[in-house]
Amino acid sequence: MDYVRDSQLGHLVRAITRNKVLLWPEELPGFQFQPIIEASTSEKVNEREASDANDPEIGKVQNTGAQNDNDNDDDQQDQLPIERVATRVGTSQADAEINLAKLGTNAADVILMDWYGEEDVDNPLNWPMRKKLFTTFVICLYTFVVYCGSAIFVPSFGFLMYRFDVSEVVSSLGLALYVVGYAMGPMIFSPLSEIAMIGRNPPYVISFILFFVVSIITAVVDNFAALMVLRFLQGFFGSPCLASGGASLQDIYSWSQVPYGFIVWVAAMYCGPALGPLLSGYAVSSNWHWPLWEMVIMAGPFMILLIAFLPETSRSTILLHRAQRIRNVTGNPNIRAASEIKKIKMADIVVDALIKPTEIAIKDPAITFVCIYSALVYAIYYSFFEAFPIVYHGFYGMTLGEIGLIFLSIIIGCLIATAMYAAYLYFIFMPRSQKVAPTQESRLLPALIAVWVLPAGLFLFAWTSRESIHWIAPTIGVSIYAGSSFIIFQCIIAYVPLTYPDYVASLFAANDFIRSMTAAGFVMFSRSMYVNLGIGKGVSLLAGLSVMGIIGMYFLFYFGATLRARSKFAAS
Repeated sequence: MDYVRDSQLGHLVRAITRNKVLLWPEELPGFQFQPIIEASTSEKVNEREASDANDPEIGKVQNTGAQNDNDNDDDQQDQLPIERVATRVGTSQADAEINLAKLGTNAADVILMDWYGEEDVDNPLNWPMRKKLFTTFVICLYTFVVYCGSAIFVPSFGFLMYRFDVSEVVSSLGLALYVVGYAMGPMIFSPLSEIAMIGRNPPYVISFILFFVVSIITAVVDNFAALMVLRFLQGFFGSPCLASGGASLQDIYSWSQVPYGFIVWVAAMYCGPALGPLLSGYAVSSNWHWPLWEMVIMAGPFMILLIAFLPETSRSTILLHRAQRIRNVTGNPNIRAASEIKKIKMADIVVDALIKPTEIAIKDPAITFVCIYSALVYAIYYSFFEAFPIVYHGFYGMTLGEIGLIFLSIIIGCLIATAMYAAYLYFIFMPRSQKVAPTQESRLLPALIAVWVLPAGLFLFAWTSRESIHWIAPTIGVSIYAGSSFIIFQCIIAYVPLTYPDYVASLFAANDFIRSMTAAGFVMFSRSMYVNLGIGKGVSLLAGLSVMGIIGMYFLFYFGATLRARSKFAAS
């Protein structure tokens, strides 16, 4: 019941029953809350959230009984002796006041809520490993479903041209507008997920319900203009996890564990679009609506899983809910979470979501390079949806279903890169980091090799795509590109949060926006480019552009520390 209680369904059931079921430890009979620190509300809290994992000692209350191991049952937190739940920590009042001073206030009126000790089982960092893995599975499945929805429509392009009498470029809008939708969505949803009163789950759940409803309408509509609008809305409502999924993983994993979570998340991001054409390639011959119905079939069961079982991961939101429960139990209105003391203005949200990332991208050369290079690499991936029919149908006479099988080469390359990068982390990076504190630039080390391999794969695809050469040769080139680009994205995802910790969510959303908008543009013009230049010259042009990334990546690796020292946004 622990999973259900933490989910949006659990919140709904508790609201309907007025908190009579799915009880938290604070709501069990005999609970006693023993306050430690009081702080004045007369001074504004200007600094960070007390729930910051880097400073867990602020106003802490602790369970002084036997600590719970992370491998214990999830329900063990409900079985704790309730008189032990809220006892004093072994820190002095003076130390506590110093910690509160970091928040810009002093000890007087407010009782500041925090964790029940360093091993509080409600802290996502202390969740049992199986709960973390389940949460990771849901987040990654969410990402896979939404990304799969972009390319699952590609085999329908030819049928759209015949049904609605539109050109090949216009039919590609079905893919491009979906990508534009999930580019714009995170700019709105991602900042909302950072607000403690909202948290991660409501944007996930509400938007995905709308995604499911729009998917049903999209599957039955028979008007081209309406279909294009609905495809945009599909991408828009499916987008929250595409940027905030990384933040959810950071909520539950320590610094040494989170890179492994990112590996699985990015793999889901890569495999989704690659698997889409395979899922729909054979079904589309029966009816061009079938790929859209397949999207509904995937989204429906996942929506139930998301609503009923995904726990809230935002630490500030969890502490806010805890403070609200204890206020209800004790009747003491002075019990407050740090997020309630620190007032967040809508203007600040807009600045952090839109203005600040733009300012950083313009003024900070490192972020400028990361955004431009990742956008190019990602857009090349989406140009394959236009290149593959030209190569494998035009040169090798493959059917739509067989072309869908060719997309498995991207998945194979991704899986090989996943194993290689995980092995690098486990056998090289992590042992080395235990001896010497790693620099931010050390995260880029695998990318120094991958940036050379990526254009090599593209050149191989470009100049072996011809009738006289077996189709396996260009397919190997695609796998090489996929694996190297996967490693590059892994390094970038690891580098940005460490270098710009104060702007992580906003920078990820901005990077997602730039990448996706560039990919949408490539979808619209790449077919014309490949037809006019030919596959060899067209792909070689993109490979040549990607070569410039070699210079940028090496410059960032060797001179990144100097750039950080000059940047007012980067951490030292």
